[in-house]
Formats: sequence, structure tokens, C-alpha cells
Amino acid sequence: MTLEQARALDAADPLAHLRDRFALPGGVIYLDGNSLGPLTHAGRAAVADCVDRQWGDRLIRSWNEGWIDAPVRLAMKVAPLIGAAPHEVIVGDTTSANLFKALVAALRIDPERRVVVSELGNFPTDLHIAEGAVACVPGATLRAVPRADLEAALGHDTAVLMLTHVHYKTAERFDMAAWTARAHQAGALMLWDLSHSAGAVPVALNAAGADLAVGCTYKYLNGGPGAPAFLHVAERWHEHLESPLSGWMGHAEPFAFADRYQPAPGMKRWLVGTPPMLAMASLEGALDLWADIDWPALTAKSAALFDILARAGEAAGLPCVTPLDPAGRGSHISFRHPHAYALAQALIERGVIGDFRDPDILRLGLTPLYLSHEDVWRAGERLREVMAAEPWREERFATRLAVT
Repeated sequence: MTLEQARALDAADPLAHLRDRFALPGGVIYLDGNSLGPLTHAGRAAVADCVDRQWGDRLIRSWNEGWIDAPVRLAMKVAPLIGAAPHEVIVGDTTSANLFKALVAALRIDPERRVVVSELGNFPTDLHIAEGAVACVPGATLRAVPRADLEAALGHDTAVLMLTHVHYKTAERFDMAAWTARAHQAGALMLWDLSHSAGAVPVALNAAGADLAVGCTYKYLNGGPGAPAFLHVAERWHEHLESPLSGWMGHAEPFAFADRYQPAPGMKRWLVGTPPMLAMASLEGALDLWADIDWPALTAKSAALFDILARAGEAAGLPCVTPLDPAGRGSHISFRHPHAYALAQALIERGVIGDFRDPDILRLGLTPLYLSHEDVWRAGERLREVMAAEPWREERFATRLAVT
């Protein structure tokens, strides 16, 4: 693809106007929105209002002027992005905390089913949380197997199949409906981690029959660093699953201050502590831009951006480990290189921000809301230049920072 062709695609891009809603720094091509989405202007304004007016002026009165309803209000904005009903979602806590709650609840349903099945190579915190969850339920175990062995690992003892919809390294995407059906055929619940899916690819939890799902909001949803996560519980399980973290915000009457715990109905029972309102404000501002997103246009643009970088990587001699079929992947592209960390650092110095995943993955996010075709074309040119000139061989690029 030529620069002129990339510019022609931008001229016809129905999403191009959305770029103006982001506070993007000059001189940077940001290909790490799959790890931390950029600041939105609406999010910045929402945080300022929350600090100056809601906290600064209204003080504690703000709890009765919208703060206390934030977990439900934001859930109504997340639900359409994951194919769930608004009353099946709640926003709060972290992805890890929500995953723990969902796993322990699933393990407690049937004493004859005490196994969590998951994939080796899953995002590590998911497996770490699963280890902690099974330790909290007598007789429970984690059965983590290679992807090729997942179906065989399901059995009469399986309580829940826990999978990440889009793989954090390769971007390989599971067929949600097919794997949910496999879990149900084995008599197990299906739990999806949507951290690399929400805002990146179309998600249809209810159409697939999923039981549970978790996900973060600081990647493609641009909620900000440490933004609150979301939890989905299918309506059919609302009165059968109980959260193991019985915090006061999950109480049926939190301000009755009763000694005994009585869970709230529906999704409110999954709340734990006080909502972090500054983070909630940033997220709510960012979520509002999704109200009128053209999803077919978004997925088509994601595929076009992928093709540009895939060709650049091929020309540079970099093996692509991401599926070439758009239906089989998320919205990032990964290349393998023995010095991938140093390569990523050399690109960052040249204004192309991506990231690295151990041991040899260069990962580049493709976020159609604010990236132009020209952006990605120029990133591909710099990738080829760096591969040809080999500045990544300089010793200074090999020193790893705390966050990679």
C-alpha cells in the first residue's frame, strides 16, 4: 500500500471524526491502546467536574446526586458493547476481583463439580486468580491444559470453563458460541474474560448463551489507568449464585447497617466496596462516545489497519503470530522476534508506541476510533526502517523497565 492509498482510505473513513474526541499527543503514533487507551476529552471533562463541582462544591451530597448509582448507570452503557442486557451487568472493582467472585460462586453450585478448566498460556492473572479461588473451596482444583486439549479436559467434574475470548499475546479469538456450547454439553458453566474484546470486536454474550463474563475498561474502552472493571451474570443465575465477597455495597440495604448480611437482588449483590468516583467519572465520559459507533465500519477498519501492518511486517521479515482471518482474531497484531523488547524500545524512540510480551512478542494495538490508515502506514514504514538499520542491537534498548 502506498501513502496515497492510505490517505484515500482516510478520506472515505466514516470513523475519522472520532479522532477529535481523544487527547492525542503530537509526534506519537499510539499502537498500545490494547493495553491502555488514550485519554478522551469527555473523560477529562468528567473528572474535572467530579473533582471541582461534585466533590469540591457538593461534597457528600453528591452520593445522592448520582454517585451511588454509578455502578448501575455505567453498566447500562457497557452492556450493549458485550451483548448483554443492562440488568445483567455491574461496573466496579477490578477484573481480577470480579473473576475471583465469579469462579468461587461457580465452584459452590454443585459439590460434585469442583474443577476449573482453563488454558495454559492464558493471561497469567486469570490463572493466578483461579489458583486462589480453588484454594477457597474444599476439594476444588484448577485444570489448565494446552488449547488443543481443552475440549478433552471437560468432564463430569467440571464446574466452569474459563477462557479469555481474545488472547493477550497472539490476538487469537475463540468462537464464543461454539465453546459455550461445549461447556454446557459437559454440564459446566462458561466464563469469558473480555478484556481484549470489549470495544475491539463485536461480542454477543446472550446470543452465545454465556453464563458469566468479566472484563476491564482501560484498554479499548479508554476508561483510564486502573478504571473499574465489569462483571456479567446471566439473568438465569441471579438467584442461584452468591458472591463470596459480601461487602456492604452488595447488601440489600447497605445503609440499614445491619449486622447480618442479606444480598441485594440482581447484579447489585456483586458489589463490594465504595465506588471509586474519580475513576468512574473518567470511564463514564469515555463510554459516552460509544453510543453511536458503527460496528461494521469499526470491524472493517480494524481489518484494513491489520493488513497494512501485516504487509509491513512481512516485508521486514517478521513472522506474524496473529491469525490472518479477521473472524479469528481481536484488534491487535503480534510479531515474533528474538529481541522483541529491544525492537519495541527502538520503535518507541522513533515515535511508535507498542509493547512487548515475554518472551519474544512485539505487540501493536489497532484501535480504529483514533488511528488513521496513514498513522499505521507510517508505523509500518518505521518498523521496516528499524528492522533494516537494526538500532535495536544497541545495548541501551536491552535494559528492561519495570513495565514492558
